[in-house]
Amino acid sequence: MTQAPVRTDILDVAREQVLERGEGLDKEQTLQILQLPDEKLTDLLQLAHDVRMKHCGPEVEVEGIISLKTGGCPEDCHFCSQSGLFASPVRSAWIDIPALVEAAKQTAKSGATEFCIVAAVRGPDKRLMTQVAAGIEAIRAEVDIQIACSLGMLTQEQVDELKAMGVHRYNHNLETARSHFPNVVTTHTWEERWGTLRMIRDAGMEVCCGGILGMGETLEQRAEFAADLASLDPDEVPLNFLNPRPGTPFGDLEVLPAAEALKAVAAFRLALPRTILRFAGGREITLGDLGAKQGILGGINAVIVGNYLTTLGRPAETDLDLLEELQMPIKALNDSI
Repeated sequence: MTQAPVRTDILDVAREQVLERGEGLDKEQTLQILQLPDEKLTDLLQLAHDVRMKHCGPEVEVEGIISLKTGGCPEDCHFCSQSGLFASPVRSAWIDIPALVEAAKQTAKSGATEFCIVAAVRGPDKRLMTQVAAGIEAIRAEVDIQIACSLGMLTQEQVDELKAMGVHRYNHNLETARSHFPNVVTTHTWEERWGTLRMIRDAGMEVCCGGILGMGETLEQRAEFAADLASLDPDEVPLNFLNPRPGTPFGDLEVLPAAEALKAVAAFRLALPRTILRFAGGREITLGDLGAKQGILGGINAVIVGNYLTTLGRPAETDLDLLEELQMPIKALNDSI
C-alpha cells in the first residue's frame, strides 16, 4: 500500500529554498504564501526579514521624489489623480529649476541617497527632456546625490539621452499583473511598458519597477505580478498600496486590509530575495505606524521619505527615527555609486 505524500508547509519550503539557497518562490508558491491564514503572519514576516538580512543586509536605502510636471496626463490610469481625463482636484503644473535643486538639497539633508525626478506624462517630449537635462545639471552642481527619473514610456533615443545625462536608475512601474492591466489602464498596454523597461536594462541603467496593490486584483493576480517582476529581475521594486483618490475610477475602492498588505510585502520579498524592496505610496493609510515597523521587519529594505506625488507621506524624521530605533543603518552614498 502506497503511503500518501506528506504535505510540506509552504513556510518550510520557503525557508529551505529562499533563505538557505537564495532561490525566489515561483508563482504558485507565492500564491500559497498570500493564502496563509492571519495566524501565520508573524512567522511569515520573520522569515521574510531573515531573507532580507541574509541576502540584502541590514542597510535601508532612502529616497525622496519630486514632480517636475504634475497633472494633465493624457493617460487613463484608473488609480491616478494626475490624469487629465478625470474630475480630480490635481491640475497641471511645472516647477522651475531652482525649486528642483532645493528639493534635491532637502532630500540629501534627510540622509537620502536617491532623488527621483517624476513627470506625469505618457512619455517625454523635447521640452521635458530639455528641462530634465537642465535640472540634472543644476542638481549635480550643488548636491551629491544619485539621480533617478520616472518620465513614462521612452524611445531608444530618449533612453540613450538619459543614460548620457548620468541618470542612475529609471522608474517605470508595470503597476499590476499582465492579466489585470486592462482593468487598470486602457490608453496603453502592459507590453508597451515592458518594452521601455527592457531598453532601460539593455542601456545599463538600473531598473526600478513595481506597482500598486489593492486595485481589485485577485490573490492569483498578485502572485502573477510577483512572478512578472521576478522575470524582469529589477534592481528595485517599489510597493504601493492603493490610496483611493477622489474623482478617479478607483476612488471608491476599499483600502487593503493591513494583514493582507503585510502578507504581500513578505510574499514579494520571498519571490525577490535580493531586490531592493521599497515602501512607497499608500503605506500610511494602509498600515499606519505599527504596520510600517512590521513591514521594515518583514522584508522591506528601502523607503521613500516625505510626501509622494499627490498624497502626503510620513515626515522624513519619523521614518529616520524608526530606522534608528530598529538599528537599520541608512545606505551610504559612496556605497551605492
